[in-house]
Amino acid sequence: MHTWGKMAASMLLISIIIMVSASDNNSCLMTQVEMQSQRIFLNEVNTSCPVLMGKNAVLCCPPIALKYLIIITWEIILRGQPSCKKGYRKETNETKETNCTDERITWVSRPDQNPALQIRPVAITHDGYYRCIIGTPDGNFHRGYHLQVLVTPEVTLFQSRNGAVVCKAVAGKPAAQISWIPEGDCVTEQEYWGNGTVTVKSTCHWEGHDVYTVTCHVSHLTGNKCLSTKLNSGLRTSGSPALSSLRIILYVKLSLFVVILVITGFVFFQRINDVR
Repeated sequence: MHTWGKMAASMLLISIIIMVSASDNNSCLMTQVEMQSQRIFLNEVNTSCPVLMGKNAVLCCPPIALKYLIIITWEIILRGQPSCKKGYRKETNETKETNCTDERITWVSRPDQNPALQIRPVAITHDGYYRCIIGTPDGNFHRGYHLQVLVTPEVTLFQSRNGAVVCKAVAGKPAAQISWIPEGDCVTEQEYWGNGTVTVKSTCHWEGHDVYTVTCHVSHLTGNKCLSTKLNSGLRTSGSPALSSLRIILYVKLSLFVVILVITGFVFFQRINDVR
């Protein structure tokens, strides 16, 4: 039941991501719950929005009739940057910006016609919190977005010389999860990069098992991927480096024993011939 719940949650999040990435430039980001119920609480709404890097995103203000608005303010808080504010005052028909340097974040159109904000295109640096505040004679209404930028990892699969199979999910955000079919003796490592992406590396052995083909399954919020490879026949039953070294030592000793045995036999028969 727990596994099914995680799968269902993952599928729901992926469906939201697909909806966001496929939205046109004039469509606002809405959660699936809001779309189904068509109910929006006007006092304050905070929404978690995963968006694929490289796509366009449109963030909407509370659905207030524009004839009632007095002032519109967008607050943008990005990681490692000063807070940016974009404002519009209806009375003077003026816009104002404070600490806003990213030219990819703009109004969709004239604020008095559409107060939504757009990001064209979404970059990894756009992770952050975005909030629209609309001031009316009846008070202020808020709508906030926790924008999470997703990066699809690059997946590779290869077999090393010692027989280990390595599966890597490079520079994904968030970190990918790696599993194997069949399960083996695996070690997983994670490498964190300064831009927030993570590389996941899983190294596996199948010592003592009659395994011919293995499959690496990479799970990620942007989609899942599977890669398979056939194990090299000469390395199929190879194990740890320590065990391989022990086998080499045994082979060398056996070879030396055979050589000594041959030399001893040759000397023995030579002496018999000399006696004769």
